[in-house]
Amino acid sequence: MGAQVGGVMDKPLEGIRVLTLEQFGAGPYGTMFLAELGAEVIKVEPPEGDPSRQVGPYKLGPDDSEYFQAWNLGKKSVTIDMKSTEGRRQFETLVKSADCVVNNMRGTQPAKLGIDYASLKHLKPEIVCLHISAYGRAGERAANSRADWPGYDFLMQAEAGLMELTGDPEGPPTRVGVSLIDSMSGLTGTVGLLACLLRAKTTGKGGDVETCLYDVAMHQLTYPGAWYLNEGDVSPRVSRSAHLSLAPVQTFPTKDGWIFIMCMTQKFWLSLCEAMGRGDLVKDPRFPDPNTRARNRAELTDALDPTFRTKTTTEWLALFNGLLPAAPVHRLDQALDSGFARESGMVSSVPHPVKGTLRTIANPIRIDGERLEQAACASLGADNKKYLV
Repeated sequence: MGAQVGGVMDKPLEGIRVLTLEQFGAGPYGTMFLAELGAEVIKVEPPEGDPSRQVGPYKLGPDDSEYFQAWNLGKKSVTIDMKSTEGRRQFETLVKSADCVVNNMRGTQPAKLGIDYASLKHLKPEIVCLHISAYGRAGERAANSRADWPGYDFLMQAEAGLMELTGDPEGPPTRVGVSLIDSMSGLTGTVGLLACLLRAKTTGKGGDVETCLYDVAMHQLTYPGAWYLNEGDVSPRVSRSAHLSLAPVQTFPTKDGWIFIMCMTQKFWLSLCEAMGRGDLVKDPRFPDPNTRARNRAELTDALDPTFRTKTTTEWLALFNGLLPAAPVHRLDQALDSGFARESGMVSSVPHPVKGTLRTIANPIRIDGERLEQAACASLGADNKKYLV
């Protein structure tokens, strides 16, 4: 059990006030984590609201949608015209009571709008300002800056080389099915923000912290990036979503679907051969170790496919249980409706004024064994009376 106050978990960020000027994915995803960890996240929206409130097809009234809620659970909402004199006054009043200000605008916009540290430090020297943009605010790219370029997740997957690493070798470059760069950018920015908040709490020193979608996408190149930078090795796309240098780490067809097998070590390979009754492969000179098996992946696939097709995915998983890493290849509905998803608590629900009950994907963090409580984001401007003076 987690620490409890009045029967409710004592969340670690309680007492932290966050002002966020954000839209769509990257900023909202990061600040949603802050809200669910207990921070008071006040979403500062223009009078017309975050455009993602209007994204369909599943609307929840005139200024809300299931798309919007997926990125914004747990937040408050105020509407401010930041370019008006009164709006600026209202915002600055809020800043004096806040711990940080977050935005995911184009690189030069925070300074122009007066929401960077240079513009706000006179109000509160310890304020921390997080900037999440597409290409950065300038910095080392000042001579060839893209600071004012618009940019979105899928563009970053394309330019950073991630799409060329994804998909079947005979097919077109393929993006990841969801906006992972937005999510990773939000979390990366949040890590930087929390570090600077800790510094501010201990030293009184505020400042700017930033990341951008492009930098985060490039950072996801990890070991293929290291291989190219040091060895000139340009990693190709590999069939069956296989690992670049280890095998068998890929999908296999079963009697009724697909299964993903991950023999990352020799121990798991030996366990696979034993469980499948394929002891002949252990002594095969083409398959002695993970790297050699990867070089002979096509032959290994041909050897294993007929055996995998003799049983259903469920039957293979029961056979492999506890012996080696394996997982079913689910459709979206199968993933969310699975017994394991329900048992693990990854499907949750929150009250919603229009929907009644809005089913949600639970926060993946547990504190002292308990999942974080969730709530729907407030309707547009619902908290104006509470926060705007």
